Amino acid sequence: MPMAAADIERLITDNIDGARVEITDLAGDGDHYAATVTAPAFAGLSRVRQHQLVYDALGGRMGGELHALQLTTQIPE
Repeated sequence: MPMAAADIERLITDNIDGARVEITDLAGDGDHYAATVTAPAFAGLSRVRQHQLVYDALGGRMGGELHALQLTTQIPE
């Protein structure tokens, strides 16, 4: 069963302090999403480590419940 965008957003905001999440359903199938995650917690971290934090927040759902996630991370201005 596909994962709802609201569930993705909740997992990220619950697990990364101060995170703001914007999600787009890329294919209209609830299975392919793009997410932009903005969080002060990313300051000083490499892009790879920022993405790892997001994947950790999703609790192992990538590749299962959540088939595809195009991820952009950034630090607030």
